Amino acid sequence: MPAVKSYAEINEKIKNRQAVVITAEEVKIYIREQGIARTVEKIDVVTTGTFGAMCSSGAFLNFGHADPPLKMEKVTLNGVPAYGGIAAADVYIGATERAHKSKEHYSGAHVIEDLVAGKTVVLKARGKPTDCYPARSVTTEITLTDLNQAVLLNPRNAYQRYNAAANSTQRTIYTYMGRLLPRLGNITYSGAGELSPLNNDPDFLTIGLGTHIFLGGGPGFIIGSGTQHNPETGFATLMVKGDLKTMRAEFLRGAYVHGYGSTLFVGIGVPIPILNDEIARAVAFTDDEIKVNIVDYGIPRLKRPVLKAGVSYRELKSGFVEIDGKAVRTGSISSQFMARKIAAELKDWIGRGEFLLTEAVEPVTKNGLAMPLVVRKPEKLSVENSPARKKEKIITIDHNRCIHCELCIAQCPVQAIYKDENGDIAIDRAKCTLCRVCTKICSVGCLD
Repeated sequence: MPAVKSYAEINEKIKNRQAVVITAEEVKIYIREQGIARTVEKIDVVTTGTFGAMCSSGAFLNFGHADPPLKMEKVTLNGVPAYGGIAAADVYIGATERAHKSKEHYSGAHVIEDLVAGKTVVLKARGKPTDCYPARSVTTEITLTDLNQAVLLNPRNAYQRYNAAANSTQRTIYTYMGRLLPRLGNITYSGAGELSPLNNDPDFLTIGLGTHIFLGGGPGFIIGSGTQHNPETGFATLMVKGDLKTMRAEFLRGAYVHGYGSTLFVGIGVPIPILNDEIARAVAFTDDEIKVNIVDYGIPRLKRPVLKAGVSYRELKSGFVEIDGKAVRTGSISSQFMARKIAAELKDWIGRGEFLLTEAVEPVTKNGLAMPLVVRKPEKLSVENSPARKKEKIITIDHNRCIHCELCIAQCPVQAIYKDENGDIAIDRAKCTLCRVCTKICSVGCLD
């Protein structure tokens, strides 16, 4: 559908503090009272919000180089392991990574919150000494301001919706959906329903690569669909990034779910520009129309039995849902209060002219995959591919791996390596002394 307004027009109104901005909850009431056409005419932006446990989260951190330099390979932050296989001074710390047993309730999520809160964190790093990185280890205290870069980059956030959980077994179980009482003693659910970003733009009419968002209390961006993105079934996800130095601990909370493990509560708000009737109809969706299944988490399988299908968020938020004639109490593991706060704060940012909209470079894809892991027995490593295979008596060249950097030509001590008439690397066997300098300097392993 052609746009009635443009991003440029709305941004100009935002700059002049003339934009009309309301939250996703407010727009449902407005549309019910005023209709779609008037909503498009009068409303410029609708703000959304969600605040829940988003396990698939983490941060890239750059510490800068120590003196003497150290190639950081084994890294911990407050006892939490961080992945150091990136470069000498970069790590990625995952939200669910646990600290050592003495601090089992502390995780990468708590490290991220502590950094954002301005607290001191202990960095310990070890590495194998090399000529350019001679140091073996370093232990120091750091704060967020000490870091060159600190980028929150979350592979899977802001689930569009999530199945509710109950437990039909005879014992209490503890899951990422919280404590589930036996014999259908309670129901837990997640998500902000009609406030949630992806429920207000389920066809990705405005949400996509480069969309400017509220992330963790600061500005951020959508960088694509998240992992396990499956919009065909109503389970779309987002991949997001932002600068930790602009965020606030109020909207990034390290958490420990008893019996399950750690997670990071992340606050996300997405502005929806009301460009035309189609977008206005999308933001009109209410909790009555957003439905999920209640599934039995007491069955320890990937595909769990459905205890009740098509339950609306309105029913879940009411406090009770009936299953087989029994009124079962419901409870949310995410925060509606914080979701409202995020939508309201984003509304305020835009209203004050401090937050402009961006048009997506491309929309989030409407196709996705959430396939199960196929478990296969690994084949034994063949002799041909085995690292322990017998060394050849000549230097061989794997032309498919060669990147033509020509460092081998430059550093061969007897000038035995050259480029042939086809432009390929070749070796003069008469000159070659098998000194193996070339095999040591070939970083991609095409000389052996």
